[in-house]
Amino acid sequence: MLKSRFTLLAFIILIAGLVLAACNNSEDESDGEGNDEEEEVNIYTSRHYDLDDEIYAEFTEETGIEVNIINGSADELIERMEREGEASEADLFFTADAGRLHRAKEQELLQAIESDTVMENVPEKLRDVDSQWVGLTKRARIIAYHPDRVDEEELSTYEALADPEWEDRVLIRSSENVYNQSLLASFIEIYGEDISRMWAEGIVQNLARTPQGGDRDQASAVVAGEGDVAILNTYYLGGMLNSADEEEVNVAEQLEIFFPNQETTGTHINVSGIGLARHSNNVDNAVELIEYLSGEGVQDQFASANYEYPVNENVEPADVLQEWGDFEEQDINLSILGENNADAVRMFNEVGWQ
Repeated sequence: MLKSRFTLLAFIILIAGLVLAACNNSEDESDGEGNDEEEEVNIYTSRHYDLDDEIYAEFTEETGIEVNIINGSADELIERMEREGEASEADLFFTADAGRLHRAKEQELLQAIESDTVMENVPEKLRDVDSQWVGLTKRARIIAYHPDRVDEEELSTYEALADPEWEDRVLIRSSENVYNQSLLASFIEIYGEDISRMWAEGIVQNLARTPQGGDRDQASAVVAGEGDVAILNTYYLGGMLNSADEEEVNVAEQLEIFFPNQETTGTHINVSGIGLARHSNNVDNAVELIEYLSGEGVQDQFASANYEYPVNENVEPADVLQEWGDFEEQDINLSILGENNADAVRMFNEVGWQ
C-alpha cells in the first residue's frame, strides 16, 4: 500500500513537471513572437527618395525596430495589398496624393491610427476623417510663369487661366495625372460641378500643346517658349533649383512662381501621406514609425532635402520655400480629394482633357 502511494505521488510530480515545462515553453515561444513583432515594420511605399531610406535607418538605430521596404507604384501596391488580403505583410502604405490614400481606404485596406502624438503633429485637415491615413509632407500646386512674357499683375486665380486671354498659353499635365485629378476634385468641393466643368473646358481651350510629360517638363516648356504659364507642384521647382543637373537649374532660375486664389479660396495643396494597413501584424511598431515621421526632427529633414512643406506646424519650410513667402491654402479636408476623384475623372473625360 505504501509503495503504491509513493508510485502515485511520483506520477503526480512527473505530470506537474511536464505541464510546467510546457507552460514555460509556451511563454518562451510567445515572447519570441512578441519580440519578432517589436523588431520589424513593413512599409509598402511608392516614394523613391534616398532621404527616406536614411530616415528609416535612423529610426532602426533609435528603436531597434527594423524597417523592411517594399517599393512599387501606388496602384501596384494597392492591388498587391488587396490580393494578399489577411496574409499581407504590409504594416504601412506610404504614397503621394490624398486621392490614392483614400482609394486604399475605400478598398478597406487601412485601419484607424490610434495615437494622440500623431493627431497633435498633423493638422486635422491633412488627415483622413476616420484617421486611417495622415499627411506627412505637403506641396502646393502653383502657377509658374516666364516674367518676360507674363506680368504678375495678369495672374490671379486658377479660374482666370480658363479665360480667352490665355488661349494657347497654358501648360499642364495629362488628366490621367492624379495631381490634376485632385486639383479638379478640390474645385468640385468648393464650387460645385457646373463651375468646375467650365474651368476644365476653358483650360482645354487654352492649352499651348497636348498634355505631355511631368511637372518638370511643363517648366522646361515655358522656358522654351511653348507656353507662358504652367501649373505644377512646388517641390518639383524646389528640386530643380537645387539639382545637380545644370540644365534643370537654368530652367528653374528663369521662372517665377505665383500662389493663385490668395484673395478667394486659397491655393490648392496635397500631401504625401501614410496609412496603417488593415491586416498589420505590427501595429504598435507601425504607429511608432508614424509618430517618428510626423515629429519635428524628421519633418525638418523632409523640408530641407525634398523641398516639401512640413505638415508639423512647429517646423519651418526650407529656405527656398520661405523665400517664396507664406500663402493661404484651400480650407478643405483632404479626404475630399479622394471622395471626388471619380467625378473629377469623369469630368475630364467629358471635356476632352487628354
